[in-house]
Amino acid sequence: MVRRNPERRAALLDAAIEVLAREGARGLTFRALDVQAGVPVGTASNYFANRDAMLTQAGERVYERLEPDEAVIAAGLAGPRDRARVTELMHDLVERVAAFPTGFLALLELRLEATRRPELREVLTRRIRSDVDQNIGYHLNSGLPGDATMVVLLYLALNWLIFESLTLPDLFSADQRQDLVTALVERLLAGQPDAREARTDG
Repeated sequence: MVRRNPERRAALLDAAIEVLAREGARGLTFRALDVQAGVPVGTASNYFANRDAMLTQAGERVYERLEPDEAVIAAGLAGPRDRARVTELMHDLVERVAAFPTGFLALLELRLEATRRPELREVLTRRIRSDVDQNIGYHLNSGLPGDATMVVLLYLALNWLIFESLTLPDLFSADQRQDLVTALVERLLAGQPDAREARTDG
């Protein structure tokens, strides 16, 4: 049985993300992947049974790379549990995703491809639902103001803002994007007490 190198697989998946972002799902072939990764022709076919496997595993890899490490998660809980902290966390989130533009663009390509590939749609639906559920759980357990619906609304709105930023970067300036994130949090949390205020009142 052929032993496959996990580091090589990860490098191939990173190369797949770059190809997806640059050329779209139709451009992701075994040969294109070998060229992008700078490996001998035929290497990718030793790691992925078919194109569907390449696409689904590339989607999983994007989320692996976007996942914050333990230090970032712990830092997110530092300081007061108030609206200002939610705003700061949302700015950090947008910056983290925007810092990996090929990952976000690759996911857009994969979502379009998923409309034609039920297996890919199932994988992306499962992975994204898990991501949303984790975000909801993290927020509710953190003691920050806002409920599960607010988290979902932030997810939807911020994803579209990032989409606009990466596909039409001149539509909104960097300052406008900052202001929009702040306004979004303020309006979603309008009328809700900060966690520390709620504890004081109780």
